[in-house]
Amino acid sequence: MPLSAGRRDPAWRGRLGALLAALVLLWPLLLATEFRPWLLLEPESVRATGRFLRSFLPPALGGGFLLQVARETWATVAMATAGVTLALLLAVPLTLAATRALSVSALRGRMAALPWLLRQLVRLLLVALRSVPELVWALVFVRVVGLGPASGVLAIALTYAGMLGKVYAEILESGEAQVTQTLLRNGAGRLQAFAYGLLPQNAAELTSYTVYRWECAIRSSVVLGFVGAGGLGQLMDGSLKMFAGGEVLTMLIVFVGLVALADRLSAGLRKALG
Repeated sequence: MPLSAGRRDPAWRGRLGALLAALVLLWPLLLATEFRPWLLLEPESVRATGRFLRSFLPPALGGGFLLQVARETWATVAMATAGVTLALLLAVPLTLAATRALSVSALRGRMAALPWLLRQLVRLLLVALRSVPELVWALVFVRVVGLGPASGVLAIALTYAGMLGKVYAEILESGEAQVTQTLLRNGAGRLQAFAYGLLPQNAAELTSYTVYRWECAIRSSVVLGFVGAGGLGQLMDGSLKMFAGGEVLTMLIVFVGLVALADRLSAGLRKALG
């Protein structure tokens, strides 16, 4: 039974055209990446998957191994927390320099040449920091400071400083700038204008994003362990190389619990701030 005019979607042609255009654009990308998911269903692939999964059972529950997992889990959390703390120390001054709302010369309508150039250089630095993945930074610092969590801390600090600085500046510039401008016009310094103008109205959003980035840093710190940055990832890498599937399963369970705990903590903080 044909749809009546009142029930027919008036935008169906546009939606169908957009879907076809997306498929046309996506198809060459799938070909370039050799994306063939049906290979997973071939008999040999299914048998290999079964053998791989069976090697994980049973999980390793030895007392000495669990103590080592607990020690490396603590190192992973410490690496993420220290990295985000250093990232904050870098990101906050860069954010203040990159935020147009804190520019005194911009109060007259157009920012002066020197502050404008400084702002662009700071934004370029933030782009450079976040463009290099923390995994690449970790490979560099492993060769500079050696194996261990210190290289992971530095890698997280640099990449996350770029991420935090960019998002902090966008949050501050999207807020109401009238109070900040009034403070600047009446002789307040930039730090005072930030502390009494921009920060109070954006504190919840800034804190929420910071906690989210800490949660991401915990996941990143595990990956960094595979290149020698210590923590749970380095221990897991050793177990994978020794084909100790039970140990890997135990660490995966611990890691899932760790991420779930971080997620609950961040959700609680967001709720308290919201």
